[in-house]
Amino acid sequence: MNMDNMDMATTTAAMDATMTGMGTAAAATTSAAMSMSMGGGCKISMLWNWYTVNSCFISSTWKVSSEGIFALSCIGVILLVIALELVRRIQREYDRHIIRHAAVLTSCVEESTQIGARKLAEDGSGSVSPVPNRIGGLNAASSRFARFLRPFNVRPTMIQQMVRGLLYMVQFGAAYFVMLLAMYYNGYIIICILIGAFLGFTLFGYDNLAPGGSHQETGTSCC
Repeated sequence: MNMDNMDMATTTAAMDATMTGMGTAAAATTSAAMSMSMGGGCKISMLWNWYTVNSCFISSTWKVSSEGIFALSCIGVILLVIALELVRRIQREYDRHIIRHAAVLTSCVEESTQIGARKLAEDGSGSVSPVPNRIGGLNAASSRFARFLRPFNVRPTMIQQMVRGLLYMVQFGAAYFVMLLAMYYNGYIIICILIGAFLGFTLFGYDNLAPGGSHQETGTSCC
């Protein structure tokens, strides 16, 4: 009777161990399957890392399968940041073009107005009536004060503003994309972003100095 009880206890313990082992293995298999389905085998970390092969960026389709693909990804990130600085330079040049065009039109209108007034004065009295010094000085002072408050107010046309909006949209989207890449905390990618910023500003940022030596802040920030 004692032997039977011992056999039954041994059998029950073995069955319990087998069920526990099967449950643990099933849980591990399920967890591994879930991690594979969620990450797609990608190495992603929210901490600083130096992943190369099997690292993913933005989506699972951008998966680095070899060191050569990773090198091409790094070159692409550098070119993206350089292109961002190029678009910012294009926007600044386009803004300068709008201002120059508006200044030429304003000067032409003022010149034609002065010529018309001079002709009217010559036709009416044979000579141009001089403007009193006091009134002329007051007008000059008021105009200088107005230019000091608002040097040159240019309102672009609808087409010009749409072009400016398109350029702003492109650089805003590129800057946001660069920010998303930086959020993967991959050391190589962040270094490539910094290299692209250095090269891009070196190539296209030399026009940012005003005549007085002050730096003109233009464009959008990365984040």
